[in-house]
Amino acid sequence: MKTFDFTPLYRSFIGFDHLANMMDDAARSDKSAGYPPYNIELTDEDKYRITLAVAGFAEEELDINLENNTLTVTGQKAKADDENDGKKQFIYKGISARNFERKFQLSDHIKVSGAELEQGLLHIDLYREVPEALKPKSIPIGVKQSQDYLENK
Repeated sequence: MKTFDFTPLYRSFIGFDHLANMMDDAARSDKSAGYPPYNIELTDEDKYRITLAVAGFAEEELDINLENNTLTVTGQKAKADDENDGKKQFIYKGISARNFERKFQLSDHIKVSGAELEQGLLHIDLYREVPEALKPKSIPIGVKQSQDYLENK
């Protein structure tokens, strides 16, 4: 795989270093190579759902964290006693039970509303909450308003 050097972005764009970090992280994130598989769906106008296939993981083996607009889902599989003593002999082992860490970069104003584990699928529900100050405003025509009124709005 070809690697990219994002250093010029750090010295050319002031305040955009988080963007360069995101691109750098994305370029290095092929270590998990698609495990676990996931879907991202738009469930309503401002609502989203991330679904990860985490078959074989219990709730206590999964961890969901949100920090600096990065949603991180981690799975730490506890070794079962019968796997450690070597009594199981697999002819074919196709169900992966390896540890994982999957990161999702969230846009500003995206909030997590909840998560649930159901039939081997981890559902994480998200929604967009745009502050009133950023919502579009209608400006009436022909009405002059004082500067004090506009500043208090």
